[in-house]
Formats: sequence, structure tokens, C-alpha cells
Amino acid sequence: MSQLENIEAIEKRLWGAADTLRANSNYASNEYFMPVMGLIFLRHAYSRFLAVKDDVIALLPTRGGRTRELTKEDFSQKSAIFLREIAQFDYLVALKDSDDRARAIIDAMESIEADYDSLRGVLPKSEYQELDNEVLGQLLRTLNPEVLKRASGDIFGRIYEYFLTQFADQKAHDGGEFFTPVSLVSLIANVLEPKSGVILDPACGSGGMFVQSAHFVEHLHANPSERLTFYGMEKNPTTIRLAKMNLAVHGLEGGIQKAITYYEDPHNLRGKADFVMANPPFNVDEVDADKVKNDPRLPFGLPGVNKNEKVSNGNYLWISYFYSYLNDRGRAGFVMSSQASSAGRDEAEVRRKLVETGHVDIMISIRSNFFYTRTVPCELWFLDRSKPAEYQDKVLMIDARNIYRKVTRKIYDFSPEQLQNLLAIVWLYRGENERFVELLGSYMHRVMVEARQCFSKTDEEGTEIDVLRGFLSALKDLRERMNPYLLSDSVKDEQALAEIRDELDVAFNTLSADVEKYSQSVAERERLWVQQTDDLLWLKHTQPHMGVLAQQSRDLVKQADHVSKLMNKLIDVSEKEYGAKTSYLWANAEINRLKKAMESSRQDAVEQLKHVRYFYRQAEWLLERFPEGQFRDVPGLVKLVGRSEIKDNDWSLTPGRYVGVAPEEQDEDFDFEEALREIHVELEGLNEEANELALKIRANLEELIK
Repeated sequence: MSQLENIEAIEKRLWGAADTLRANSNYASNEYFMPVMGLIFLRHAYSRFLAVKDDVIALLPTRGGRTRELTKEDFSQKSAIFLREIAQFDYLVALKDSDDRARAIIDAMESIEADYDSLRGVLPKSEYQELDNEVLGQLLRTLNPEVLKRASGDIFGRIYEYFLTQFADQKAHDGGEFFTPVSLVSLIANVLEPKSGVILDPACGSGGMFVQSAHFVEHLHANPSERLTFYGMEKNPTTIRLAKMNLAVHGLEGGIQKAITYYEDPHNLRGKADFVMANPPFNVDEVDADKVKNDPRLPFGLPGVNKNEKVSNGNYLWISYFYSYLNDRGRAGFVMSSQASSAGRDEAEVRRKLVETGHVDIMISIRSNFFYTRTVPCELWFLDRSKPAEYQDKVLMIDARNIYRKVTRKIYDFSPEQLQNLLAIVWLYRGENERFVELLGSYMHRVMVEARQCFSKTDEEGTEIDVLRGFLSALKDLRERMNPYLLSDSVKDEQALAEIRDELDVAFNTLSADVEKYSQSVAERERLWVQQTDDLLWLKHTQPHMGVLAQQSRDLVKQADHVSKLMNKLIDVSEKEYGAKTSYLWANAEINRLKKAMESSRQDAVEQLKHVRYFYRQAEWLLERFPEGQFRDVPGLVKLVGRSEIKDNDWSLTPGRYVGVAPEEQDEDFDFEEALREIHVELEGLNEEANELALKIRANLEELIK
């Protein structure tokens, strides 16, 4: 099982356990998320605390052999939160049933609020008094599984985001409007590149834009608390609490004000923000036109008023606000309904004025199903008040609707590499060609690394393993354990068994030989790769050599699947048609154990081989589209569009209208097993929905009968 699948399994298990609160408390679904998120907050905070604690202690000054106490400032510099002992998750998990867990959790929250002014009155406390002591104990233990303690990376950060997602999916809070998918937020942050300055989110929800901006600065090996200043506006008090928790757990603080942005401007940042990032509500039609008609944040005027004296659609109010908040070098990136980019009449007039400023920079189309509570497609808009003169009358149009990864039946996102590939287009557009070459080189390097790890890889326990030869060894062990029966007088001459046995032996020998050829091929290309330079010509010269590894890995995947299927077929025929299970020569328990070991090692081998092909395909994707490492228009993907063409298209900013259709490509990498997995996911989702629907129907019928 891959790390991604492991994390997904953990997330679902944790969510299932937390969801039992509804059955064991008086909370409705729109109430119980805050006590659950409070515990997730504590666990995530503790995870970040432990991750940096040793580094913090190592840097503490020592006088007279004594080291001073840890402070919150020490942890803020490491983008983490300081926790006193009573707020540390291990302490809470270790509480006995005789202890008052609700009181202990409240004490933990109060100790954090005492250290962080920004969290005063924010963390959930009284909510825990409604929960049974035993239920709280079970929940604490569930949120602290052993597998998480061994996991590397910011896994709890992902789980924190997953819980936000699940509550959004349940519409547990304000129709789920508070959550923007991390994939889109990350893309916005990385296009804007907020290295320093004031960041404003006028519809900040749970604060995801701030967190991803901080991650961007962290990747530059800088302290986001020193580089960035965050301001947010949000209308819902509960969501404000969530945003402040989200900031705090990452060692951040921000000025988040309760406000209805249409009518209020508490931060007074018009013309002062370096960056504006947002995912505002789409297509709102209830804004009082009279109240906003003289708002100085509407430099292009009202987008249109209906017969009820309401603004016909709030999309262009938001777009105008975002533009007006920027200083003369500011950049904005935001999510917007796809309707907005080609809307007509008064909205088209506002859009014309905006395009004529020369500050519309980039438009990116995103396919449907990226949002957890909406299935609609959207666009990402990017404004830049300091665009180079040569681009003032141009807009970069990117159609990313065919770029996605399927996470579940309902949800898509970008893989990290897909995200980087989209950013590479932006880098080329901005003339940062060296970043494109660096990314291309990193993919080629990963091909080499992943190929090497087919033969020498360190597992979770720190043991070096040979993945491919380990699979061969598992096959051999199973085959040899079956031999006493297969070569016995009773069945050795049976033609059906002999044919499968011979086919298996040929396939095994071929696979063994090809594994050795692959090993030699890896060694040859490794000798070539040590000469690598950060040069596009060298990388293009290297590409065919890496392509050989990718093709060999693809062939080995097919061979591994084929030989394991033959092995399973031999076992099935022996047991079902020749009664092997009744023979004393057929060791059922041991054969089952070896069969599981074979399947496990096959999965490891196939996954590792697929990594080789995957990273090669990323490099190939970039080189096919930008072979000279220079920006160019690519049909179906990207086009730099002049203002005259935009004017001729009714000032539309919809990328698909300009980029055209991509030439049809043959899918050489169709993965039958992956397709089956997706079908399985689809069926599971449909079954879950059917069960939920059946329960609702039954509950409704019971209500009617009463």
C-alpha cells in the first residue's frame, strides 16, 4: 500500500471514529464539528511541537550549565505552537477513566489561550462537558494511532485538512462554504509567490490561503511570521474561530475581523495590500445596490442592478474589491465561478474596463469536482498591478480542465507534479526558464532514483531491501513449496496442471532474466547520469536513455502481473479441480502465507516500477510541449492572448475559448488495474449513497407511521 493510500485509510478510520460522536452526544451535525476539530487541533499542534522541539532545544542558550525554559517565541520561529505539558496530546491520552477528561481538555485549551492572545475565547471548551468521559477517552485514543507516530512529513496537517473537508461535505457549517481545496489554494499561492508583505483575504473562511502562503515562505527557508502579515474578513463567528485555530497551529497570527465584505471594510486596506487571495461565494444576488453604489472599492462601477434594487450578481463586486485592495505592485489570485469570465451585459462592461487596465495577468480553467461541496467548474483569476510593459495588453490563458487526479468518485485534485507542471508554464511566461530546466532535471533525477530503488530501497524499519529480487524470491519460495504436490505421482502427468506449470516456469525465467537486464540498464544509465549538468541540451540528450528505463519498468510491471496471475491460477486449479487441499503434500497454511507474501511483494515491486515510468512521463510532458525550454502557445493547453482578440470575443476571459483543442493522444499508459480500482471506488461510493438513502427512507417512513 502506498503512503498516499495509507494516509487515506488513516483519515477514513479517524473520521469514522469521530463521527460516532453524533451517536454518543446530543450534538447535531452542525454542532459537533467544533469539539472534534478542537481535538484535531490539539493533536496537530502536538505533532508540529514534537517535530521542532529537538531543534529548538539545541539552539537554546546555556549559562552556567543551565538552559532557560522553552517559550512560545522559540516555537513561532519554527512555525509551530508552544504547548505546556497539560496541553500535550500524550498527556491527555494517558488520562484514566477515573480522571475528568472534559476538565483536562478545557485546562489544555485554557493554557494555550493564556499563551496566545490571538486565541483568547476561540478554542472550544464548554462543548466537552456535554460528552461522556468514556467517549472522550475513546476519541483521544483514536486520534493518536501508533501509525501516525511513525509517519513522516506533515501528515496530521493533511488530516486536519481532511476533517475540514469532511465537515464541508456534510454541509455542517454554512453550506460548506468555508473550505477551499488545498490543491487550488496551493496553485494560487505558488503563482502569486508571496515572499513578503501584507496578505488580505476578504472571504477568508478557515484561513487556508494564509497557511499555504506561509508554506511558500517556509520552502524558501524563511520565517513566514517575519515575512508576512495576514488580514482576513469573515462573516461567520464560528468560521473565524476555525481560521484562528488554523493559523495558530502553524505558528501564525493574523488580524481576522467579523465583517460582511459587501458593506464593511474594517482593515481599511484599499490600495495597500501586496497580495489578495480569496475564494468568495459564487453568484450572490442579494447585495443591496443602494448601499454599495458609492463604495470607493468599486473603481469600475456597479456590475448591474435588478428590479429588486439588488446587484444582479456579486461576482464582479468581489473582483472589483480584490483589484482595489492592491497597491501599485500588488498581485491578486482568486477562485471565481466560470460564469463570470464570459458573463454579458453590465458584467461584460466591468470586465472590459478591468482588461483595459492591463493588469489581468493569468486565467486558469479548472474542471468540475475540485470542490467538496460544489461540482461546478471554476476559473482562477490572477491580477498583477506591476505587469511588465510588454505584457500589458496580453493575458495568459491556461486550460487545465484535462489536468487532474481522481481522489474519489466525487473529488479530483492536482498531484504535486501536475501542480509543478502548471507552474512551469507560468515560469516560462515570466521568462524564468532556468526554473523550468531545474524542474525537468529534478524529474530526470527522480527517474534515476526510483529505478535504483527497485534494487536498493530502505523500508520503514530502516532495512535495505531489493524490491524486484524480493518479488522473485517470494515467487520461488511459493513455487518450491508447491512442488512436493505438483511433482507427486498423482498429478505430475496431468496435462492441465502441466501446461500452467510450464507456462509459469517460462514466465518466471523470462522475468528473472529481464530483471537482471534491467539492473544492468540502471547501472549503465547511472554512470551516464553522474555527468549530469543543469543544461537543457544535456537533459534532452539524456531523455532517450531515461525513456529506456521507463519502458523497461512498464514491461516489467506487465510481466510481474502476468507471472503472479499464473501462480494464482496454478494454485486455484490444484485446489479446486485436483483436490490439493486434501493432500498431505499440500501445506495449506504455509501456502496461504507464502501466497500473501508473494502478493505483498508484487505490489511493492509494481508500485516502485510505476514510479520510474511516472516521473519519466512528467519530464516527457514538459519536453513535448516546450521542447526548447521557451514559452510557446500549445493547442488545448495554453495561449498568450492579445487584447484585440479578447475584444473580438466580447471581452471573454474563458481560456477554452482561445487555446483550441489539443491533438488526440494515444494513452500508452492505460492502467487496467488502476481503472478497476476506480470502478471499485465508484461502486463503493454508490453503495454508500444507496445505504444512506435507504436509511433516510426508512426513517421517513417510521416518522409517517407515528
